Amino acid sequence: MNRPQDAVIGDGAVPPRVVASSARPLRVALLGNPNCGKTALFNLLTGSRQKVANYAGVTVERKEGRLQSPGGRDIAVLDLPGAYSLNALSLDEEITRDVVTGRRAGEPLPDLLVCVVDATKLRLNLRLVLEAQRLGLPMLVALNMSDMAERLGIRVDVDKLSAALGVPVVPTVGVRGGGADALVAALDGFKPPLIGRTPRVTSDPPGIEDVMLTQREVQRIVQEAVQSPAQPLARDDAIDRVLLHPLWGGLILAALLFLMFQAVFSWAELPMNWIKAGMDATAGAVREHMADGPLRSLLVDGVIAGVGSVVVFLPQILILFLFILALEDSGYLPRAAFLLDRVMGRVGLSGRSFIPLLSSFACAVPGIMATRTITHWRDRLVTIMIAPLMTCSARLPVYALLIAAFIPQRSVGGWFNLQGLVLFALYAAGILSALAMAWAYRLGARGAQAKPTPLIMELPAYRWPSPRQLAFGLWERARIFLQRVGGIILAVMVLLWFLSSYPAAPAGSEGPAILYSYAGRIGLLLEKLLAPIGFNWQIAIALVPGMAAREVAVGALGTVYALSASGDDVAQQLQPLIAHSWSLATALSLLAWYVYAPQCVSTLVAVKRETNGWKYPLVMLVQLFGLAYVAAFITYRVAVALGAG
Repeated sequence: MNRPQDAVIGDGAVPPRVVASSARPLRVALLGNPNCGKTALFNLLTGSRQKVANYAGVTVERKEGRLQSPGGRDIAVLDLPGAYSLNALSLDEEITRDVVTGRRAGEPLPDLLVCVVDATKLRLNLRLVLEAQRLGLPMLVALNMSDMAERLGIRVDVDKLSAALGVPVVPTVGVRGGGADALVAALDGFKPPLIGRTPRVTSDPPGIEDVMLTQREVQRIVQEAVQSPAQPLARDDAIDRVLLHPLWGGLILAALLFLMFQAVFSWAELPMNWIKAGMDATAGAVREHMADGPLRSLLVDGVIAGVGSVVVFLPQILILFLFILALEDSGYLPRAAFLLDRVMGRVGLSGRSFIPLLSSFACAVPGIMATRTITHWRDRLVTIMIAPLMTCSARLPVYALLIAAFIPQRSVGGWFNLQGLVLFALYAAGILSALAMAWAYRLGARGAQAKPTPLIMELPAYRWPSPRQLAFGLWERARIFLQRVGGIILAVMVLLWFLSSYPAAPAGSEGPAILYSYAGRIGLLLEKLLAPIGFNWQIAIALVPGMAAREVAVGALGTVYALSASGDDVAQQLQPLIAHSWSLATALSLLAWYVYAPQCVSTLVAVKRETNGWKYPLVMLVQLFGLAYVAAFITYRVAVALGAG
């Protein structure tokens, strides 16, 4: 990304540097460009000893971890948001600038800046190093991806680079065990200055002369310390000629996405069966060893039936994340953004929107937060508004349940799984609807024809995804998912069990007892509104707690059907129950509903925080519920007319 790189650090008083004390840990801040391997290095240094939160007042993620050096030194490491410059043009860069200049309230000034640079792209990365160097704070440079530089034939003389910069330089490999040993040794031996320091800042914007001076200094340092082969990127260029080709590149991207959706069903079948068997065995053991009563009903019908109905989809969610993380770690995602820039430009967006939208396939909340890297406000707002149409992982349990219950498991053409094809169609429906909505926003914009800003983005070198990084990323996603299951989903399931169990049915009543409960009354009331789209009272009940999180709806259905069944039906699984009691038209209608419905309060809160008000979340709520109802109505009526009712 081409930007003026000279430092503009803002204005205002800056607190004096606080001298490090042996009574507290050494505070280290990792500073670097996006895609330099900074976060991989942070994970290698701190492992599981991390704390993730948000900076106060904003949705920018704050990652801090601890490590203890071989010499017994306690070190606190802060992973700053990636930045191309301290002359901030995005919210991420503003946070980074404020932290390294001591202007971020509640964030102490770091004792040491560790500037992480990509050894294969020093010409780009060194501009930020020179900018940070002008602050006058203690710093060292971590020469990351040094192994990849060697494979590409790039020779970096560490001693000459250190002499040219005037700061220590240590080679690191963030994706290899032991790849940070030299950095840890340097941190262990670091001695804070005896007197406090104040960052040297200026409020004057850089002129073109300052920018050119910085660039000439970068070129001088690279010429002195780096020897590059004649064609260091020949391999990447050869790959890009195929992957970025307008035709072949598009076909390869479509094939990768298609493979991802096929794998979600095919690879997850065995571990899902293990989880189902474990849940059934747990429920059977509770029934066998506990007397009949409210407590057993709570455990079996509320906790196990509800939470278990969600946990069973963990393998599919992890497979989806595996593909996304692997594509990101390999360096392919920025190229996909370039590939789709022309397509997205036709609907008024740029390729910058691709990565936030792809992130929304995992969860719309981080996808919406990722729009902070889009500098044009209109592009950013449109991307936020269409992000919930990307099929997030929370929809996956609903899709998987309905597809498994109503779509036969058979091959198509001898190669493809029919259930995977249906899942791919649902994802495609969300993508096409998002593009159509972006196009509608473009037509409705005042003064429209606000053209999207050109896409200028750094292309990282291709590399094999690190198994260590993939494992760490999957563990983090699994932990977050299980925390949701053990937190909000468990609480909602217990509340739903209570609403579904009380008040008890009067003596001599006919029909399931749940119809006389609070939940039954709510469901019967909503059924009148939802009957035109084919939803019954059980679905109506499940949609209400499903507003907390989409995947809660599956657990809610498990609880509702466990309490509304009788005799041996209680022990049956949810899938055959709905396959027996719903029509195909109802299932298709519910699938269409979930393509659009904003069944996630967290998403609406994220939109509120990113847009600084409730205007756009409310517009989104009305818009998406309207689309969901219309899509479900048309789907249900067409299916009934074709004999699926």
